[in-house]
Amino acid sequence: MLESAAMAHSPVTVEPAVAPGAFKPFVPASESPAEFTVKAVVLGAIFGVIFGAVTVYLALRAGLTVSASIPIAVLAIAVFKRFSRSTILENNIVQTIGSAGESIAAGVVFTIPAFLFIASGGAQEYFNIVQIVTLAAVGGIIGVLMMVPMRRALIVKEHGVLPYPEGTACAEVLIAGERGGELARTVFAGFWTALFYSFANKLLALWREVPRVLVTGPASAYPNATLTSEITPEYLGVGYIIGPRISGVMVSGSVLSWLALIPLLSMLVPEATVRADLLKLGFTPEWMAANSQATWIYRAYVRYIGAGAVAMAGLLTLVRTLPTIYSSIRDSVRELRAGVGSGGVLRTERDIPITWVAFGSVAMAVLIPLVQKMPVGFPWALLLSLLIVVFGFFFVAVSSRIVGLIGSSSNPISGMTIATLLGTCLIFVVAGWASDPSQQAAAQAAALSVGTIVCIAAANAGATSQDLKTGYIVGATPLYQQLGLVIGVLVSVAVIGFTLIGMHNSAWGPIGSERLPAPQGTLMATIIQGVLSRDLPWGFIFIGGALAVMVQLCGVSGLAWAVGAYLPISTTFPIFIGGAMRWLADRVRGTHEESEVSSGMLFATGLVAGGSIAGLLIVFIVQFSPANLGAFGEHLQEQLGEPMGSLIGLVAFGVLCTLLVRRALRRLAF
Repeated sequence: MLESAAMAHSPVTVEPAVAPGAFKPFVPASESPAEFTVKAVVLGAIFGVIFGAVTVYLALRAGLTVSASIPIAVLAIAVFKRFSRSTILENNIVQTIGSAGESIAAGVVFTIPAFLFIASGGAQEYFNIVQIVTLAAVGGIIGVLMMVPMRRALIVKEHGVLPYPEGTACAEVLIAGERGGELARTVFAGFWTALFYSFANKLLALWREVPRVLVTGPASAYPNATLTSEITPEYLGVGYIIGPRISGVMVSGSVLSWLALIPLLSMLVPEATVRADLLKLGFTPEWMAANSQATWIYRAYVRYIGAGAVAMAGLLTLVRTLPTIYSSIRDSVRELRAGVGSGGVLRTERDIPITWVAFGSVAMAVLIPLVQKMPVGFPWALLLSLLIVVFGFFFVAVSSRIVGLIGSSSNPISGMTIATLLGTCLIFVVAGWASDPSQQAAAQAAALSVGTIVCIAAANAGATSQDLKTGYIVGATPLYQQLGLVIGVLVSVAVIGFTLIGMHNSAWGPIGSERLPAPQGTLMATIIQGVLSRDLPWGFIFIGGALAVMVQLCGVSGLAWAVGAYLPISTTFPIFIGGAMRWLADRVRGTHEESEVSSGMLFATGLVAGGSIAGLLIVFIVQFSPANLGAFGEHLQEQLGEPMGSLIGLVAFGVLCTLLVRRALRRLAF
């Protein structure tokens, strides 16, 4: 990645590891321009709220998130240039506060929806705004506080060793913003394109939202094979951002599930057996009548195979990072013994005092038993607080070092959360806290609360690390960034909670349905119930685990493949198309994109932001509008029928793909 040269308005260049004192940030420590100002805090809080809500929408639907730091940095520069003057450090505070909302939302959506599914649906009372806000706030603040003593060990001492790709790219955006250019115009072009496309597709229903490419019936020689594509701009943008390799690995998992396993099981398992198994799982005859037989088999069997694959792939990823875990913990303990974290003489060395970190972490952990109903009373409830502190510190260190190497988008948060849940549930089983049937809901909810806090802390620690890296390069004050991150957490948690509950109760809900699958939350619930209630269909889980091991042995990213095996192919196929568009742009250009701040990447982030925000707006419009705005489009589609309706949808999506590639081939003028 790229790294800033001191005081020079030039592109950042890679440098070898250097001593902390040898690096010179863009803004020297001897200067103190405006930084932690009211306008920067307010704008950052607004972006935190917006991108937090957008992330909830995207993660519920696709099980994916995209780093918000770069688009927020671009938008901050654009807003301040339009309405007010600002310094580079004020722009940095805006993106720091705003990015907290995105990382918190990711941790919330990956875990908290599991309250709807654990204890066979008997823990839904825990899915409320107070519970969500409390867990999110505690996890987010712990993630910020525990990164304070690690900043010098990971950000300063290993500068040039750990690149922190999103953080370094964001610094490049901020430095480029000092010189102007087309950064903001490119993001806004993608944003308005996605907004217009989404309204025409989802609100006016001018073309099919999910065209059919291949759908066979149960009596076919190739029964219940399904290839559909949800042609949305946000999925296209996500695919372009993650690239052709990861998107290809993801869709390969869905190909196995929907074009191999489902047809195979359709030939081997009688329909009566599938119906009986679905009834045992709580699916009604009305649900079966409204869904295809391919969906029956997916819900009854293939979903558990995918869950087993995700669990095993996450654990394998965690095992591979054990050396990183050891070195992170060792270095952090050494820094603590040396008293690192106290206020430094230079502005760029000031952190939150270590005593505040210790007091705040303990206070956050103790708060949980006061608001969460536990299966045991005092003093055993304090053990759960100790678990939160131990697991939290452990995985915050892991998360920070991993994102330093591979970036936040590839951070294996699911694997860390799974390990936390398995450890917590094992303690519950050994202690006998889960043996009383009347306490199952409380025991499972308590285990999920521990996993939720650790997941949110690890997710926010990864984003915090990237922000601190950005600040280190541009010359920010770490203390102000850390306070800004805490503000970002507190401002965004309520909006994230209300968005999550609103999506669950909307016309697209409930969570767990085909339109809001929430794959990670369902997986967490499956693991908790399987360990504590002993009712998990272990055979299918083990098959999925074995498949993940096979894929990993082939040298392929097991976690990306497993997520694809779990998700519907209608979700992963458009993501694959986005990756293919990036491959096509690279081939036409003749070189791979070297920067995260290229025209294609910025346009793709605009597609993600615009499509996701449009999705949220459409939910509210459909809920409160008395008129059916899509009546004409629905009538038109009914008249066209299949396959013409699907063909028109694919043509519209093709136009969107063409716009993306054309934009990607442009050179930005800085």
